[in-house]
Amino acid sequence: MNYRMFVSAGAVIAAVGIVSLDTVAVRGQTAPARPQTAAKTGGPAAKGKPYVQPKTADGQPDLQGFWTNSTYTPLERPNNVTKEYYTPEEAEVAIQRASERETEQTEPGTVADVHYDFTQFGLDRSQSTFARDLRTSLIINPENGKIPPVNAEGQKRAAERAAARRALGANLDSYETMPIGTRCLIMAGSGPPMMNAGYNSNYQIVQAPGEVMILTEMIHDVRIIPLDGRPAPPKSIKQWMGVSRGHWEGQTLVVETTNFNAKNPFRGSSENLKVTERFTRTADDQIVYRFTVEDPSTWDRAWTAEMNMAKTVGPLFEHACHEGNYGMLNTLAGARLADKKAADGPARAAGAAKK
Repeated sequence: MNYRMFVSAGAVIAAVGIVSLDTVAVRGQTAPARPQTAAKTGGPAAKGKPYVQPKTADGQPDLQGFWTNSTYTPLERPNNVTKEYYTPEEAEVAIQRASERETEQTEPGTVADVHYDFTQFGLDRSQSTFARDLRTSLIINPENGKIPPVNAEGQKRAAERAAARRALGANLDSYETMPIGTRCLIMAGSGPPMMNAGYNSNYQIVQAPGEVMILTEMIHDVRIIPLDGRPAPPKSIKQWMGVSRGHWEGQTLVVETTNFNAKNPFRGSSENLKVTERFTRTADDQIVYRFTVEDPSTWDRAWTAEMNMAKTVGPLFEHACHEGNYGMLNTLAGARLADKKAADGPARAAGAAKK
């Protein structure tokens, strides 16, 4: 990401008292920047000299450094696209259109405007390093680029989750009813699978003999992945990001994760979710990240996606999602004020009618 811009943004945010995505901020006045450096474009393999991966001190392929999976390539193929790859020209047009939508200014005085402006603070993807790809979707299997249909068990569970959620009340009734992302418990970038988080989609990978560490910038979740062949713990032990175990297959790091608690379901997944990730360094500035999702309680077949991770600049910056949870406090206070105004409206109208 563009860290100078990010630091500047942090200073401005502090100055105007913005501590959350839910708080009010000044609208951006800057023009959208042109896309910066990006990973090598994915697409049909080009002939050339095989890439020689660097090695760690203990002889393993070296994946270390700062990386981003920021991308404009959608997980699923758009309905109006019928091919697996764009031409380079078509890909550039798709990126430009997505960038323009992302940098559009909000209308003053609207609900959408009660938010800091991504462009102003350098958070939209076009102002940062992002990974280019000629693919029309991250999903490579099934061939249609779509997530398989949710099966009957998954549909039943989704309905039960929705009913339980409605029984708790509206999103802004209480901190307990707010989405887990708004409560800053966990976000998409943490994974697995590690998905583009929209902004702050950056990671640091550190290797040591027998272990790999992946630190996420968004929320600062960290995964410690042992490579010593130890089995996963009993199914009764469940975690937000599951339990990961890794091993090397040639030049590729393979990580299998199970034991999810299903409190942060991926695309409606259950606690039976299994994610298999494959990290292969294919250039000095690129890692190809492929993941396969298996969950017979949600889909009748496995599905696979692949994305590029581009080399970026460190270090990772502090991500204070809710500084002291003031953002959540302010959001709930605003909701209570709105409730009061709504309740007072009929009373005022009745009083005026009596006069």
